[in-house]
Amino acid sequence: MALLKVGYLLPTRDHAVRGDQDLKQLIDQARQAEALGLDSVWAGESPLTRPRADPLLVLSGAAVATSRITLGTAVLLPALRHPILLAHQLATLDRLSGGRLIIGMGGGFPNAATEAQFAAIGVSFERRIALLEQSIEAMRRLWSGEEVSFAGRDITFHDVTLAPTPVHPSGPPIWLAGGGEPALRRVARLADGWLPYPPHVQTYEQERALIQQSATRAVTPALYATLCLGEDPGQARERLRVSIERYYNAPLEAVETIQAMFAGPAHQAADWLTSYAEAGARHLVIRLAADDHRAALEEFAGTVLPVLHAKGKA
Repeated sequence: MALLKVGYLLPTRDHAVRGDQDLKQLIDQARQAEALGLDSVWAGESPLTRPRADPLLVLSGAAVATSRITLGTAVLLPALRHPILLAHQLATLDRLSGGRLIIGMGGGFPNAATEAQFAAIGVSFERRIALLEQSIEAMRRLWSGEEVSFAGRDITFHDVTLAPTPVHPSGPPIWLAGGGEPALRRVARLADGWLPYPPHVQTYEQERALIQQSATRAVTPALYATLCLGEDPGQARERLRVSIERYYNAPLEAVETIQAMFAGPAHQAADWLTSYAEAGARHLVIRLAADDHRAALEEFAGTVLPVLHAKGKA
């Protein structure tokens, strides 16, 4: 069994919500995560629906500021960019990081706000999944460094050569988000990893097994989870509520029906995350619900992380 890895979501959205324009703090937090022994740092994308700093630029800063830690997008919306430009950006970032990049991708959550974001940028919301799939195929061809052409329903180009190429000839690993039968089939067919957030471990275990049965390549099972640590579960839940409702502008009760979330003591958080690891998760991406993210990351690294690493090596 592969060792369990644990990553940290850089709080780009929290910074934007608070009106904090000092983005260098995010780079400092990437350094902090590396120093504390985490395995990865991640940045999400949502330029208009839930505005925040651009993930590829943030991760470029983190790539230069760190030396060991994996860098990932959780998640990127490739349909919003032309695949030639996106492949170029990702190959450059992969080179800057020395091959430490993982590209988490998604189609965009199906709601009115996401549809408005696509409309503002001039991209078809209805074609977003088709664009995602075509972009993956096109970028993998472009990363070869050879002259390539592509002809899809939405994306077409001829005789294009990309430089620089990524560190590895196959390009950075692509992890796909999502649950439910269509998304799972897409993961099994196209992805190197799976980055979902199901609130029930039984769902995670069942869906991971379905991917494993039909995958055409090795797929790393991961998990995106939100934690709010506190010895008093009631107080922790209220802090989780404030954080999530500020983040999504939606009630906690609605968001937690679709996303994995925990509020309470560190030892219980470790047990909760361990249950996903026992169900097959090999890389945990942790979003911390907090106001003071540096302190929250220190607390997580000092209490939950050692337990996860110990159990992951057992």
